[in-house]
Amino acid sequence: MVRFILGRLVKAVFILLAILVFNFLLIHAAPGDPAAVMAGEAGAADEKFLADLRQRFGLDQPLYVQLWIYIKGAVQLDLGYSFRQQMPVAELIGDRLPATLLLTGVAFVLSLVLGVVAGVAASARQGSWGDTIISTLALLFYATPLFWVALMAALVFSVWLGWLPGFGYSTIGAGYTGLAHVLDVAKHLVLPATTLGLFFTAIYMRMTRASMLEVSRLDFVKTARAKGLKRRVIQRRHILRNALLPVITLAGLQAGQIFGGAILTETVFAWPGIGRLMFEAINQRDYNVILGVFYISAAMVLLFNLITDVVYVIIDPRIRLTA
Repeated sequence: MVRFILGRLVKAVFILLAILVFNFLLIHAAPGDPAAVMAGEAGAADEKFLADLRQRFGLDQPLYVQLWIYIKGAVQLDLGYSFRQQMPVAELIGDRLPATLLLTGVAFVLSLVLGVVAGVAASARQGSWGDTIISTLALLFYATPLFWVALMAALVFSVWLGWLPGFGYSTIGAGYTGLAHVLDVAKHLVLPATTLGLFFTAIYMRMTRASMLEVSRLDFVKTARAKGLKRRVIQRRHILRNALLPVITLAGLQAGQIFGGAILTETVFAWPGIGRLMFEAINQRDYNVILGVFYISAAMVLLFNLITDVVYVIIDPRIRLTA
């Protein structure tokens, strides 16, 4: 296990470097000049002012020089300086990352648990009204655009009913501390986490249902039934445990995709995370912030994939890890 983890970490370093180079070249190939954006906001767009800005932030250097400087800094976790925010990118992301990890972590766990439970319930009642209702709801959540669900959730539960706050991380000016602060953040988390998790809940539900039905037809399950084992024992120990492997594979791949969904969710609900930070940085042509968010997101995806491989062994000891 230790050798496998170390081998994957070494590979992850080279993968991150490749992603870093690709994203750098891709971002700088996009139209737009950050110096022109900053000059426009400052109300001065003459050539001398633009030249001073480019020199100040190193934008006047050749592209390969900028790339080399950025890679050297990224290796040391120095992600550059934000043109717009006037502060180091690493510090800026560090301030926003906990909020995004909280949102995506809760949404991921919620979607996985609800999806597996709903999939097991649907497979146990194949062809019944319960199966039809669960499958229909899953298809509805899967087909509905995320931004529309977010807007409707805020409109219904915040504006019309007034049950939950519709924006922000916590109540502004409330000054809560301790448990009161935790409960306040949890209350603000309900709508964005649920909205973000519904789409993935539908995916895990359908995958679990299909996998459960497929495993239930295998020979070892028929043998367990012939031995007279209880249905609940067969479902839990034999069918579910084997059916979870493809679900875990999908969950590991899509754990990183939740960051993409967080951009829309954080924007609609004004959640102060890195998704909203990247959306603002794109509009402002703040290259270093965009690259920093991409860098952190890629690292998270690689970490989730490593965790997924380790979980395989926990669920099914027959699997052997190889670097």
